[in-house]
Amino acid sequence: MGTDKTLVTNRRARHDYDIDETLETGIVLTGTEIKSLRAGKANIAQSYAAIQDGELWLFNAHIAQYDAGNRYNHEPTRPRKLLAHRSEIRDLALRASQKRFTLVPLRLYLRKSLAKVELGLGRGKRMYDKREAMAKRATDREIERSLKTRRLH
Repeated sequence: MGTDKTLVTNRRARHDYDIDETLETGIVLTGTEIKSLRAGKANIAQSYAAIQDGELWLFNAHIAQYDAGNRYNHEPTRPRKLLAHRSEIRDLALRASQKRFTLVPLRLYLRKSLAKVELGLGRGKRMYDKREAMAKRATDREIERSLKTRRLH
C-alpha cells in the first residue's frame, strides 16, 4: 500500500468496534468534494455505511465545502454512493444482517488519484470489552517498560 495517501482515518472505529473484515470501495464525489478532500477537510468519525435498494451508501461523512467553490458547492453531509461489486454488496448485506454487525468506515484515502473508502464489518464493543482492551494495553506497556529497563542494566 505504498501508493496510498490516507486523507482521513476513523480512530474511534477500532475502539468502539471489533472489526472482523475490511473491504475497499470507491466513492462517488463531485469536483468540489475531491478538492476539499485533498485539502484534508473531512471527518468520518460519526459516519456509517448502509445498504439501500441493493446499493451501498455512506451517511454522515462530513466533507467541508471547498473554499474556492462557487454556487455549485456541495452539501457537506450528503449521502454518498460507495462503489463495490454486486456480489460483495450481497455478501456484506448477508453478514451485516447477522446479530449486531455494522458497516463502519475506517479510512478515506487516495489510490492512483481515485478516492477510496476502507469499510470494516464490525461488531459493537460493550463497555466491559473496552475496559478489558484498555487494561490489556496498559499491562503490555508495563511489560515493555520493564523489559527495556532490564536491557539497559
